[in-house]
Amino acid sequence: MRLPLMVLVLVFALSVLGLTLVPGQDADGRPDRLSFFDAFYFMSYTATTIGFGELPYAFSTAQRLWVVVCIYSTVVAWAYAIGALLTLLRDRAFRDALALQHFSRKVQRLGEPFLLLAGYGQTGQLLARSFDALGRRMVVLDCSPERIDALDQGTLRGDVAGLVADARSPQALRAAGLDSPHCAGVLAVTDDDEVNLAVSMATALLRPDLPVVARTILPAVAHRMQAFGTPTVVNPFDRFGEHLLLALGAPASFQLMTWLEGGPGAELPDIGRRPRPGRWVVCGYGRFGRAVVTDLRRAQVEVTVVESDPAAQALARADGVRLVEGDASDQAVLEAADLDGAVGLVAGTSNDTTNLSIVASARRVDPRLFLIGRQVDPAYAPLHAAMELDSLLVPTELVAQEAYAHLSTPLLWRFLQLMPAKGDAWAAELVDTLVARCGERLPALWRLQLSAGEAPALQRWLADGSVRVADLLRHPEARDRELDAVVLLVQRGDEVVLTPGRDHVLAPDDRLLLAGRSEARGALASTMVVHTSSEYVVTGRRRAVGWVWRRLSGAAVEPPPEVGQPADEVRT
Repeated sequence: MRLPLMVLVLVFALSVLGLTLVPGQDADGRPDRLSFFDAFYFMSYTATTIGFGELPYAFSTAQRLWVVVCIYSTVVAWAYAIGALLTLLRDRAFRDALALQHFSRKVQRLGEPFLLLAGYGQTGQLLARSFDALGRRMVVLDCSPERIDALDQGTLRGDVAGLVADARSPQALRAAGLDSPHCAGVLAVTDDDEVNLAVSMATALLRPDLPVVARTILPAVAHRMQAFGTPTVVNPFDRFGEHLLLALGAPASFQLMTWLEGGPGAELPDIGRRPRPGRWVVCGYGRFGRAVVTDLRRAQVEVTVVESDPAAQALARADGVRLVEGDASDQAVLEAADLDGAVGLVAGTSNDTTNLSIVASARRVDPRLFLIGRQVDPAYAPLHAAMELDSLLVPTELVAQEAYAHLSTPLLWRFLQLMPAKGDAWAAELVDTLVARCGERLPALWRLQLSAGEAPALQRWLADGSVRVADLLRHPEARDRELDAVVLLVQRGDEVVLTPGRDHVLAPDDRLLLAGRSEARGALASTMVVHTSSEYVVTGRRRAVGWVWRRLSGAAVEPPPEVGQPADEVRT
């Protein structure tokens, strides 16, 4: 706009100058000239088409002739300037610059912790909805204008800042608040592994203190990510294989894991049926098929692969897998794979219609087969649901669940990593306990630290080992009543205890992961910060605090014991 504005200013200046030089006459016919102010005032209302008339006297012929020249000159100058402005407003680079400026100001105004979300595809949208339900703020980068526009048209309760940009750019990451002290974590969940790698690398170099969750389906990219810092790398194919083995060998553990990863309010999933021992048929030997076959063979399960692609067939032969060549959707090919003697089938190609056809053909051969499918396109979700599969891989949902578990409550991720080693009977007992305390919808999950800042009222009791898990879960108004909450994990330094017993002794600065109703969380907060509540749940003694209550009860005014004072002395 520099040249159009210069032309407009120049035409205006020459018009004003000309009006001061062209002679006129006053009401008595004497020669007169306009002052600069009068000329500027006249040109201002003339050039803006307001038109108040001639001033201070009627113009002479010379002045009117000059005004005619000025009128047409300013019309041309205004038309040129307005045309240039409209062209600029349609320019993509200009609009991007305005959007970047608006986005940067919006991010700078964030005064609370937020997550930087790179990628707003299906995985990003699932994560946005989950974290929005928790009240967490987010900043989104995506290369698709349609996806960023969807932020304003979606159902998110919070105001989410979004920018159309390549997340690989360090400048875009900085604009999105990577350098902000309020940035609490980074999620790299785009559809491009190289973009996710670039985001992970940039975060590790610029903000090594931030937790990072990155998605990839390539083992080589996963190794490169882990070379920079300690990101949490989620490979949906590998994770599904691990989940499959857990579902086959420990269904209650798999049920508990799926429930906890579903987030607060998730319904308790069905435990599902277990397949019979025996051989499996895997249709498709791409990245997903190879991951599943590797996990099944690690569990000493015999596998037959059906594949039509020559390159994938060569990989199967190199891996020493029993191979049947042909299209798995052809019933004759499935019969050649000896489907009658198999106990389960995995429809794992990269095409939804092919996978649905494979499942339909397999079900005709043997209705008892344990059927696992793979969903590639979200549009086919209703069809996969109608097939009533025993298990279904939706990579976007699996990545979203893993990322949510890691960043929503970091201790939950630690719990999920250690949980399978506890065994299926332990998991079944924990599920029963959670259902008995909180119902079949997953209660709230929260973390608390028994530090002087978060639990000041408990410090004197923690110091001498007087606080047990059972004491912490007593109601501060009626200690014989237990709170509707379960302690899932206690971490003390590097030591972690899952589902500690009621007599487990707590210590200062212990970190706890709890699941329970919101009422229990409020009551527990009272125990942690109110001295009379903490003393009551630990000792059973109520301390008189109000002046009226002390007078009525005859209690003496006693200062709260100091931290480290023996509990026996306090009780005395």
